[in-house]
Amino acid sequence: MARIKGVDIPNNKRIEIALTYIYGIGRSLSNQILKDANVDINKRAGDLTTDEIAKIRDEVNKYTTEGDLRREVSMNIKTKMEINSYQGTRHKKGLPVRGQRTNRNARTRKGKGKVVANKKK
Repeated sequence: MARIKGVDIPNNKRIEIALTYIYGIGRSLSNQILKDANVDINKRAGDLTTDEIAKIRDEVNKYTTEGDLRREVSMNIKTKMEINSYQGTRHKKGLPVRGQRTNRNARTRKGKGKVVANKKK
């Protein structure tokens, strides 16, 4: 099992898919990295030679991934919260940030529904 950027890459998957286990690398960036490293996209991660893994590591190091990217994203959110931008206030309140409706759905951000007791007439 190869380790790239502190992440274990699964051996049984194609390397194109296996690289997406690294935070910050999707399918398109994975394909770009493999093309630059001259590695076959359809090869399984377990079948890679040490030389190919080294080439992939060098290419991945050119991009911001894993801990650095997580830190950068969280700092951006904190900055928005500090300057009291609209998105920052939505982050503080735990509501959807990008303009979604909240009267019907938004359960992912708002959490489980709160029960309101019936009023007797």
